[in-house]
Amino acid sequence: MNHGQEPGEGADQDVVTGLVCQEADLKDGQMKEVKVGDQEVLLVRTQGQYSAVGSRCSHYNAPLIKGALVGDRVRCPFHGACFNVRTGDIEEYPGLDSLPSYKVKVEDGKVYVSINKNSLKLTKRVKEMCSMVPGIKHTILLIGGGPASLVCAETLRQNCYQGRIIMVTKDNIPPFDKPKLSKAMNVDSSSILLRPSDFYQQYGIEVWTQKEAVSVDTADKAVKLSDGALQQYDQLLISTGCRARPLDCPGWDLKGVTLLQRYEDAKEIHNACLGQKAVVIGASFIGMEVASYLSDKAASVAVVGPSRYPFEKSLGPEIGKMSMQMLEEQNVKFCMNERVTEIQGENGKVKGVLLKSGRVLVADVVIVGIGVIPNSDFLLGSELEVNSGKAVIVDKFMRTNIPDIFSAGDVTSFPLSIRGDQRVNVGHWQMSQAQGRVAALNMLKKQTKCESVPFFWTVLLGKSIRYTGYGEGYTEIIFKGKVEERKFLAFYIKDDEVVAAASLMFDPAVARLAELMATGHVFTKAQAQADDLSWLQM
Repeated sequence: MNHGQEPGEGADQDVVTGLVCQEADLKDGQMKEVKVGDQEVLLVRTQGQYSAVGSRCSHYNAPLIKGALVGDRVRCPFHGACFNVRTGDIEEYPGLDSLPSYKVKVEDGKVYVSINKNSLKLTKRVKEMCSMVPGIKHTILLIGGGPASLVCAETLRQNCYQGRIIMVTKDNIPPFDKPKLSKAMNVDSSSILLRPSDFYQQYGIEVWTQKEAVSVDTADKAVKLSDGALQQYDQLLISTGCRARPLDCPGWDLKGVTLLQRYEDAKEIHNACLGQKAVVIGASFIGMEVASYLSDKAASVAVVGPSRYPFEKSLGPEIGKMSMQMLEEQNVKFCMNERVTEIQGENGKVKGVLLKSGRVLVADVVIVGIGVIPNSDFLLGSELEVNSGKAVIVDKFMRTNIPDIFSAGDVTSFPLSIRGDQRVNVGHWQMSQAQGRVAALNMLKKQTKCESVPFFWTVLLGKSIRYTGYGEGYTEIIFKGKVEERKFLAFYIKDDEVVAAASLMFDPAVARLAELMATGHVFTKAQAQADDLSWLQM
């Protein structure tokens, strides 16, 4: 790549300028990864205008050149984060930070990008935030220490809220990257923190660990905490997430029977399973990821599931069968169409799992992943509305039925815009972050609806299955590529419409579909069936 000083700029000692391409090299809607100095830059042309931003997603550093460019947004191919290519601002999650943006100049048919030397090594940028002003008598209380609370707190500070922000979490550590727990269980807490401790001090965000809310007095605007303290609030966010559903059979409380909820649980499971016989109960995302992780660490791994194949209800039998075969190749054993009758033990410690068929699996450790329950019990006796599944009911603005009380994340039942405002409970990391942002903006009277498109991923043996949309109730799956070859794109059809998609080794198709869905496009079964997928390139 040719590097040169930008014409007419003079020798600015603090700026590195590179001639990155000819003006004619890029057409509208195209991207190119270029180098300025040692920095990789994403150069984009939209509506005749060039812009340049950081080339790596701020979430897990995925190369955005492999992502989907729709309008002024590029969506990460891996996990669906979106960035405005003109400003670099993050507009959809996961990830927290924005991209650096750089000056572009077009002169004599040549495109130049300039970067300040001070920011040459920066691959992401924290949005500008204010801090607390002591004299302001206004408190926003965030119950829960997950992604919704963190993004809510940051969004408040990004929008010049200078009152008091208190985040209450039952965890021992500040907000952390929970999706990693089932994928890389032996991690240090410092490596999974979403923000370092001094970040909260810098921006005046109080984080109270090892505390839980036990009740809410909506009339007095006060929350009672597990240590007996009463905390007043002006506005409240309920983002308490969900807890792992425990086993309901004899022996559930034996030593060695574990749930994966906290950072400490992941470490404990890793250490307990080394060279031991592990049984995983549950063949959905948590169970399968744990089995995948343990496949080369435990002496043996067996998975017990109630359906024919893992993920059968959510992803369908074909992908379920493929996932099962992937793990069977690593000597993971499956007991499907089975249920657990009893956990057998000796001297208070687990030693076996009795199945409905009468079969007994020898076990030193049992990991339970059979679904979740919203953490809303502390709202009993309050006026807050919850549904039959214990999820807190909110509108599109994340408002509950009580003024000044908002809710966000896995604990909510909310109207999903891409399904005609059908009320759903979606436990996706990215959705929790999006809802935390929307709650914050509405707390500040900046009326904003939650219109995010669900996006999630699961990792098995280093391979990522990506998924977008909302496929519940689908009646048909249309495949491109071949599932048995482990390279495919699956469209989920309901009422002759594409309602969701999943892929493996087919990037950036799912990211592109998510972005098209986000901009209001609706695709038909006929389009999904066609050999020509050019509609995905809109």
